[in-house]
Amino acid sequence: MSDQYKSYGVDSHQEDVAMGKLLDWINPTFAFRPKIGKNILPVGFFANIIDIGNGKGIALSMDGVGTKILVAEKLGKYETIGIDCVAMNVNDLLCVGAEPVSFMDYIGVANINEHQIEALAKGLHEGAKQAKVNIPGGELAQVRELLHSGDHSIDIIGTAVGIVDLDKIITGKNILPGDCIIGLPSSGIHSNGLTIARRLLLNQGQDDKEIMEELLLPTKIYVEEVMALISQVDIKGMAHITGEGFLNILRLNANAKYNIETLPPIPSIFNKIQQAGNLPDTEMFKDFNMGIGFVMIVAEKDLKKALNIVEATNKKAYHLGFVSDSPQPCIEIKPKNIFSTGDYFQWMENM
Repeated sequence: MSDQYKSYGVDSHQEDVAMGKLLDWINPTFAFRPKIGKNILPVGFFANIIDIGNGKGIALSMDGVGTKILVAEKLGKYETIGIDCVAMNVNDLLCVGAEPVSFMDYIGVANINEHQIEALAKGLHEGAKQAKVNIPGGELAQVRELLHSGDHSIDIIGTAVGIVDLDKIITGKNILPGDCIIGLPSSGIHSNGLTIARRLLLNQGQDDKEIMEELLLPTKIYVEEVMALISQVDIKGMAHITGEGFLNILRLNANAKYNIETLPPIPSIFNKIQQAGNLPDTEMFKDFNMGIGFVMIVAEKDLKKALNIVEATNKKAYHLGFVSDSPQPCIEIKPKNIFSTGDYFQWMENM
């Protein structure tokens, strides 16, 4: 998270400290299931995988919608955030090469409102349809004392389950210099960066409703095109571009430099945010997806085939750049003249 987030009460340093304390107790639980049921990946990748024997694994992810819910509450429109909740979870499962199969939700409400719940359910249904998953159960809880943004306060989080052969797990370990970077476009802000966006864009007069509608555009679900690719192309690495922007690519298990040479047109919502906050590109590409919601790495020989497969699903894909050798993972976004250093981007001339 950035200095901009800290100014709004989200402290990334303290979060890192707290996460360390959490992992001190979580990581030792791996020993509780040393054989069947053991964890395959360390905590911190997009999803984890549980060995269930016979070469098969169950992939698991959990995520919510964050403060995008506050935009839905302000506008009184809840149909899309169910899609967001499904999307944030199934897109993470894809990153390890898993096929999503099921999703379960937790919905907390200040008060039961049947119209609000039905709207949420419609979104969950649409998200499940797009992701080709079922919803075998969930939880609806009345927790008024925990929710303080009004009588219609809600929270929604979900867990997605997928399946993958253990010998087909994708982590980025096979990435090589010369491989190509493919980007799948986002629909806009998705479900990250809403704390910054709300503070900068809302409460500015008559355009609020139009801006809120733009902020509520649901997160794209990439299951159809990614599963089509997995069945036909050797995908070496995948990254869901979420809360840390393009830096999510650095989660891939490779010492590589990711050279971004071209970018598709940036959705208007990001230009509005950047202008309203006078934010530099180094901040924008750290906190937002900037028009690319999902990234894949393939061998150069498979590039054209991969682009054609995505096009056959009536979706778009862009050749963003290439991979080169590096002593440590890093990203260079040449059109913006910025380079990653650790958890941040900085200007190339400062290198």
